[in-house]
Amino acid sequence: MNPVVETGGTLDAQLLELMLRVGSRWVLWLLLGLSLLAVAIMLERAWFFFRERRPQGLLDKSLQTLDKSGSAAALAELGSARSMEAAVARACLTHADAGAASVEEHVAATIEGERLRYERGLAFLGTLGNNAPFIGLFGTVLGIVRAFHDLAANSASGAQAVMAGIAEALVATAIGLLVALPAVASYNTFARHVETCASAAQGIGHAILARLKKGS
Repeated sequence: MNPVVETGGTLDAQLLELMLRVGSRWVLWLLLGLSLLAVAIMLERAWFFFRERRPQGLLDKSLQTLDKSGSAAALAELGSARSMEAAVARACLTHADAGAASVEEHVAATIEGERLRYERGLAFLGTLGNNAPFIGLFGTVLGIVRAFHDLAANSASGAQAVMAGIAEALVATAIGLLVALPAVASYNTFARHVETCASAAQGIGHAILARLKKGS
């Protein structure tokens, strides 16, 4: 007897036994847990972006104060306003006396720091959106393997039992897609919002920098 073939057959049997023992039900629980975590991140990010919405009126008033009364008065006018644009404006006005080159560096550093805050949790949503269907497909494969194994062990059950097992196994794929779709949609929406905020913050930084150069 060829020892390599025997070893391979034993390994296949062990893998089959492991797959049958594990089953596909744990995949559904895994997807459920991931979906709950994704929903929590979506709600947290939505609330975060709501609180960080752009204070357009306050920014405009601060720019007007900068033209009339200088950077110190504009900084006081800005106060503790939230948003990426407000953070960049605050950094520009705080370091206005250090020169244009220094202000430009502070603008870039502030935007990168704010981007980290804004993108928190988005990597999980993107990863889940890309991989949840594959997790569900893995559960479906496990379910189909179990269905055909049960048919081989009890051929009297016939095709009806196999079809029922396959239908049950396909639930994992459906759940995977159901988890992935809102995760991908939320990731794309939030990522686009972050880019919009970064562009607006860059714009307010240039606006303040132009005023500082004009006044120097």
